Amino acid sequence: MPFIKVYIHFVWSTKNREAFLSSKEIRRKVWQHIRENAKEKGIFIDFINGYSDHCHCLISLGVNQTIQKVMQLIKGESSFWINKQKLTSKKFEWQDDYFAVSVSESMIDKVRNYIKNQETHHYKKSFQEEYDAFISKYPFKKHKDFG
Repeated sequence: MPFIKVYIHFVWSTKNREAFLSSKEIRRKVWQHIRENAKEKGIFIDFINGYSDHCHCLISLGVNQTIQKVMQLIKGESSFWINKQKLTSKKFEWQDDYFAVSVSESMIDKVRNYIKNQETHHYKKSFQEEYDAFISKYPFKKHKDFG
């Protein structure tokens, strides 16, 4: 049996960054549902939180899990559930794009605290400012398919 510990910090936003998740109550329900649904699918969510227009999730990938599949399962099912529960006044959607960065064992607590403090963090900084800082800190490059 392989022993794997690979942490990924995921960040994704609502479609067009609309503030669909406008109340703490809605966010609490959505984060709890994502956590429960992920557990059913064998996805280990270490920490989840966010704000009115985005979600942060620290996930430890399993041996057969890919970043793409985990995001597809979490985002697809949660948007379906949000709409089924009528938690928003109009059709809810997540943006197609997302961030995914690896997290070293030594930084896990720092990332957990960052995710935990999203409410306070976004009183001072917009998601756009957070997004720009993320891009600056982790200069992403487009990967081309080989073959």
